[in-house]
Formats: sequence, C-alpha cells, structure tokens
Amino acid sequence: MPRPSLVRYAGFAGSALLGGAAYLGGAHRPWEPTVTPLTVFRGQNGVLLPVFWLIGMVLLIGAWLVGRRVVPSARWAYVTAGLWALPLLPFLPLGSYDAYSYACQGWQQSAGLNPYAGGVDLLGCPWADAVAPTWRSAPAPYGPVFLVLAAGAAKLGGSLTGTIALLRVIAGLGVAAIGLALPPLARRAGVPLGRAVWLVLACPLVLIHLVSGTHNDAVMVALLAGGLAVAATGRGWVAGVLFGLAVGVKATAIVVLPFAIFLIPRAWWRAGLELAGGAAGALAAVSLASGLGLGWIGALAESGVSVQWTSPPTAVGMTLELLGVPHAVAVTRVLGVIALAGVLLWLFRRAWLGGAALPHAAVAMAATVLLAPIFHPWYAVWPLTLLAATLRQETRWLVVPCAVAAALCLPDGYNLALATKAPGAVGMTLLAGYLVWKVLHETNSDPDRVGVGRGGADVHRLAP
Repeated sequence: MPRPSLVRYAGFAGSALLGGAAYLGGAHRPWEPTVTPLTVFRGQNGVLLPVFWLIGMVLLIGAWLVGRRVVPSARWAYVTAGLWALPLLPFLPLGSYDAYSYACQGWQQSAGLNPYAGGVDLLGCPWADAVAPTWRSAPAPYGPVFLVLAAGAAKLGGSLTGTIALLRVIAGLGVAAIGLALPPLARRAGVPLGRAVWLVLACPLVLIHLVSGTHNDAVMVALLAGGLAVAATGRGWVAGVLFGLAVGVKATAIVVLPFAIFLIPRAWWRAGLELAGGAAGALAAVSLASGLGLGWIGALAESGVSVQWTSPPTAVGMTLELLGVPHAVAVTRVLGVIALAGVLLWLFRRAWLGGAALPHAAVAMAATVLLAPIFHPWYAVWPLTLLAATLRQETRWLVVPCAVAAALCLPDGYNLALATKAPGAVGMTLLAGYLVWKVLHETNSDPDRVGVGRGGADVHRLAP
C-alpha cells in the first residue's frame, strides 16, 4: 500500500502537468478546435501538450483511485485536494468552452438584455468569438440565480479575462461550500468523513471541470448538498430556500427536494410545506429581482442538441439506428424519461415506507443523470457528491465511471465520445443492459444491496 505522501505528491505532479496542458492548449479565444485525436496523431499540437495531458491524467486519476484506500484523516484529504487544485487556477479552462458561454450570458444580463430570448448570434456579446458554435444560437439554459452571478462577474470583471477569473472564483467558492456540506451529510449517513471528502474534492472531475472549467455545477451541487445538510437539522424553511436557489441554477436539482421531507423531524405535510414554500419563495424572489421570470424553463429544450453515447438512453437509440431502426434516438430518449419518472416514484415510495432518505436522494440523482437524454462528464459530480457521503460499502462501482468520465475531454474541450460513436454506443448499450439485469437481480434477492436500504443512521419520522 503506497504512503499518503506518495499519493499526495503524485497527484500534485499530475495536476501540475494538467496546468501545463491548460497553458499550452486549454479553451481559448477565439474558439478553434485545436486539439483532436487527429491533430494529436499528426503532431500538429507539438509534443508537450499531449504528453502533459496524458501523463497528467494518468497521475491524477491514479492517485485519486489509490488514495481512497490510504486517506489518514479528513483534514489530510481537504489539504491534499486544495493542493491539487492550485496548479489549475492560473491558466485557461480545461475540458470545455462553457466558461465563455457563461461570460457572454452574464454580459447580456448585465447589459439589460434577456439571455433567454436568444444566443450570442442574436443578442450579441463582445466575446462571441470565444463561444463554441454549437451554443451560439442557443438561449441560456440556466436559471436566474446563476445568470445574476454571471452578470456580477461580467460587470466587475470588465474584460473577458476578468470575467473568467471571477467565474472561477464563484466555482471555487462552490467547491469549498461542497466541502463544508460533506461533514453533516457523512455523519448523518454513518460514512467516514475522510473518505467522503476524498472521493468528492480530490476527484479529477471536480478539479478539471469545476475548478479549471468553472462549470456552474459547482454552485448547484453546493446549494443542493447544503439544502440536505440544513434539512437534517430540522430547519425546513432555510433548506427550502437553498433548494430553490439550486433549482435557480439548474432545474435538475428539484429531483432531490422531495426526499428532504423525510430528513425533517416533523409531520411530513408540514415539512413538505416548509420546503416547498422556501424553494418557491426563493426562486420567485430571484426571478422577479432579476427581471427574467421563468423564461429559462423553455430554454432547456435547446440543451438536448447533443447526441452522444455517454447518455445510456441515447446510446441504445444510436445502436438501434446502426441496426437500421429509424428515429430510434428520439424514441429511446422519451422512454428514458418515462423510466426515470418510474424510478423516482419507486425511490420516493421506499423512502416513505421507512428507507433512509439520504441514500434514496443520492440514488435518485444518479438515476437522473443516467436516464437523461444527454450526459456531459461534469454531470457525474451531481450524484458523486451525494453517493460519496452516503455509501458505506465498496465504492469501486462509483469511482471507475467517474475516472473514465474525467478522461473523456481533451484539453480544449473535444469530447472523445465524438470519435468513438459506433463502438461507444454498442458498448454503452451492453453495459446498460448488464446494469439493469444486475439491479433487478439484486433487488429481488436482497433489497438492501442496491444502496437504499432501510434503517441505519438516517431514518425519518412519519409523524401524523
């Protein structure tokens, strides 16, 4: 077993190399698909960039995987995760151009425009050439909470560099807030805090896509985890406000809110009213204050333009289309949403009948990510945060997919799923079929093995 110091500094070396890759070939202005498998093969990017990226990923992912077995304390995990984040802070975003979309949406909001009325090609933006072409015509798919934050970054930052720097500060504060929410969640679920902190904050997905890539998922997950932690203390109204703000960043956060009812030691209807009232009030207040209303709900439809095998329902559809079935992707995506609704109802029923609320909430978020029509690597952080704080047993099935997701994007955002469409779709279809069989088999043989067992440290009260 390697020593903790070896794990710490191997991961730091990997992070430093990724910082070098960000400097040499991160997402930059103007947008240009500079790093692809073909350009790497042809040597167009030189030697250092692909070497830095490849060795850096191997070291960082390897240290994270090995480190979950040797974490000596929660404090050590916090310090190591912070150390690994440092080399990524000064350089260009890694893994995505989304930070530039955020900057333009913030500029539009600060200029009195409505980011839900159109994309940069219609409303304009002084930094429009940095936005990926896929999203130049798309309205903002995010809630008013994040647009207000992005507007503040654009106004205070002034330039594109200043705006991106402030957006990174916002994301960094979100990651720090996630770290603060982990202790009460881990205590509630009876999970070792050091392991939970390590799995989340030291995860390459968090470092690459939240710290370096500045994705707003950091804010959403922080508010979501904070809402669950506060609900466990019995403060329903405050928890509801946090959930409402989380939904005001990304609507996906709403799937966790019903499970928080069972964390509050009061009558379920009263807890539900407090949560719903706090969430609706917070969301309405921000919507009115920003002048945006609920236009972002309609804009969500624009985010489904991506067709990649990383979404299991989409992968099944792609496989069927390879076999000659027309329009299969659209059909399997709809079926995935229907299946998700069924899974969420089943999980809520189990929680209602006495299951532990936090594990049910974590599995609900995992199901949402797996059955959604689209999947981007940083989406895996949503369930990772909740599962890491609630899983008491083996975590290999959680960390391996996260490690794969972390390696999917090249330095400036090219997704390797684009280069592996056919084999990726078939492989994901086979994997999805195996997982469905495994879950059904284990559920029938032992319901507690699916990770949402009853009793334990988190049992709600069904008070009248």
